[in-house]
Amino acid sequence: MQFKIILAGLALTLGAAGLAHGADDVIAQRQALMKDNAGAAKTIFQMVQGKTPYDAAAAQAAFEKIAADIKTFPTLFPEGSDQGKTTASPAIWQDKAGFEAIAAKMGAAATAGAAAAAGGLDAIKASAGEVGASCQSCHEKFRIKKS
Repeated sequence: MQFKIILAGLALTLGAAGLAHGADDVIAQRQALMKDNAGAAKTIFQMVQGKTPYDAAAAQAAFEKIAADIKTFPTLFPEGSDQGKTTASPAIWQDKAGFEAIAAKMGAAATAGAAAAAGGLDAIKASAGEVGASCQSCHEKFRIKKS
């Protein structure tokens, strides 16, 4: 009998540790995804700002990267992943529909940018602006400001 109680306690402890580890993993995944997106956005915005020459293939690849990643991004916020080393705001879980709507808007803008990339720098400016506005909107509402 005591052995079963010990096993049950051990199972609960390991299960809780697994959940905590799982939350850490998903936090790391979303942080890595955002780091990748920041790199892709930098590629686009440096072209738009005239800091680097326009490269249609690089612009298209960067927009495609953002579009693909942002489809996955909202799935990386399961319940319980608000604990740990994260700047995700509780508003994500309180307004999941609003969070997902911003992600969808960004995805649509990135997809449009990828399709427009062959048309030159002027063709991507509107999409780049929409991607940037979506980033800012999401960070303002759904990210805890770093101190």
